[in-house]
Amino acid sequence: MSWSGLLKVFTGLFLAIALLAGGGFLAAQFFIAKLSAPPPKPIYSNDKPASSAKATVKAKAVSPDQSSVADASPKPLPSGAYEGRVTQSIGLILRDAPGRDGGQTGGIDYNEKVIVLETSSDGEWQKVRVQSNDREGWVKAGNTEKSSQ
Repeated sequence: MSWSGLLKVFTGLFLAIALLAGGGFLAAQFFIAKLSAPPPKPIYSNDKPASSAKATVKAKAVSPDQSSVADASPKPLPSGAYEGRVTQSIGLILRDAPGRDGGQTGGIDYNEKVIVLETSSDGEWQKVRVQSNDREGWVKAGNTEKSSQ
């Protein structure tokens, strides 16, 4: 075999390895990009979409000739209730009854605003209303803090 033939073999081998390596690199980049995207937030049947709540508030806007804004006012607070926020970094489970036996009705995100309506007789659970969607339920006490206003 001559030098030119040997040079052609090595050049072909080098190009083949370069194409395989480049293709593997691009395929790896493609799959890494697909796998690193976060999945969409799940929507559960008992969740109220935030956009429809805002649309409801906009739909209840009072015309200029009306002097009352009773339709847009929030629910009245019972005595002893106060505004707060969730301090548990992983959020809270919202239950339909105080105690671990209460069924799960949803969740509350970290730092979400709530209204603490009452505390159970043993002081272990708090009944809260989520301000963003007016869902009510029980959460473990000590995971909310009173808002300073």
